[in-house]
Formats: sequence, structure tokens, C-alpha cells
Amino acid sequence: MPDPQPTIVLVHGAFAESASWNGVIDRLGAAYDVVAVANPLRSVAADAAYVRDVMGGIGGPVILVGHSYGGMVITQAAAGDPTVRALVYVNALCPDTGESALGLSGQFPGSTLADTLVQYPLSTGGNEVAIGQDAYHAQFAADVPADLAVLMARTQRPITETALGDGLSGDPAWRSLPSWFVFGDADMNIPVAAHRFMAERANPRGQREIAGGSHAMAVVRSSEVAETIIEAVRGVGG
Repeated sequence: MPDPQPTIVLVHGAFAESASWNGVIDRLGAAYDVVAVANPLRSVAADAAYVRDVMGGIGGPVILVGHSYGGMVITQAAAGDPTVRALVYVNALCPDTGESALGLSGQFPGSTLADTLVQYPLSTGGNEVAIGQDAYHAQFAADVPADLAVLMARTQRPITETALGDGLSGDPAWRSLPSWFVFGDADMNIPVAAHRFMAERANPRGQREIAGGSHAMAVVRSSEVAETIIEAVRGVGG
């Protein structure tokens, strides 16, 4: 018998949370099984292990979709897992071995993220960072309505400095799995030159570049994101 249709597993990145996928889930509709993971944002290894736990609970084929730092996580989580059928990168980092979120986002000029961050120490050691609420709209979600951007700023989940500096361990899953990319050319967190570089390197089956799209693609351009995910499902026979 053929494999069942893959479950779509959505992994948010830093300064967002699982409800940031609501518009995408709505547009995917009832025809697709979807799980939006609450990414811990503690370290690449720990976050990837958690996503693998979620995949184990699903117990069938999956397509992993990552936004921003979530791309680091899905690349690590998919490595060596035969249940993963494809990877979808949504304004996401797509690392090679040893590359980190900080390194990739800073490899090309254009990111203004660093100047908007606030940090505070953790009782377990190290620091956690978030985007300052006054800067959030312009930095993260410039094309999102102002009232929604305020809500997103208040519900954002901070990330540890450790996670941002962690490099990918092992071979990247995109070398052996089909991938799809969708990103905006007005991303202020990850420069569009970095998105183009990562996509070209991964040789994806599908690639969309959205004119004027901010970093918050899953929120404001949810139709284009959902269309890319559906292409991935169909591309692997789902």
C-alpha cells in the first residue's frame, strides 16, 4: 500500500510562536493533517530532539516546515529520519554543517536585527534575547497591520544566545531530501541575499520570492506559504 499523506509539521522560529502559523493552517484546510510545534528555542540540538519527539508521536510520514531559526531546527531534526519526506523553508535559515543562525544571517549585509534586541540573564546561565516591542513592527513584520504587530510583539517567544550561536551538527538533511523555499525580499532579519544563497545551494524543487514580503511571511503572506507547502506535499506523492 502507498504511504499515507504526510502530516505537515510547522516549526516557528525566534520572536514568534506556534499561533503565527494560524493563517497558513486555515488556508491548508481540512484536507491536510497539520501540527504546529511549540519550539523551545533553547539550543539547536535540544530543539531538534523535541521536534523528533513530536514526529515520533505522529508515527507516520511528515513534511517539516521551518520559519527563520526553525529552519536550523528542521535541518537538524530531519537528519537520518526516514519518516521525513521533504523540507520547506519559510524565510528560514538553511544551514550547512557547522553553520549557525548568527553566522548565516550576518554573512550578507542588510540585517538590522541586532540593534533591535533586548537581553537579560537566565538563572540557568547565559542570556535570552527578544526584539524590543517598540521596534518589533518595523523589524519583524513591517507589512502586518499595526494592531496585529503589537499583539505579535507581546506574544513573541525569546531565544537563547546559545541557540543563535549553535552550529548544525552532522550532514544537512537538505542534501538528501527534496526542499522548497519561500521568502520575502524585504526581510529585515535575514537579508534576501542570504535567502537566495541558501536556496541556490540547496537546489530546491520549488522556490518563491515574494516582493515586499517581510520576515513574518507565515502571517501576512499565508496563501503563498500554504501554496508552497501544498506543492511539497504533492511533489512527494502526498
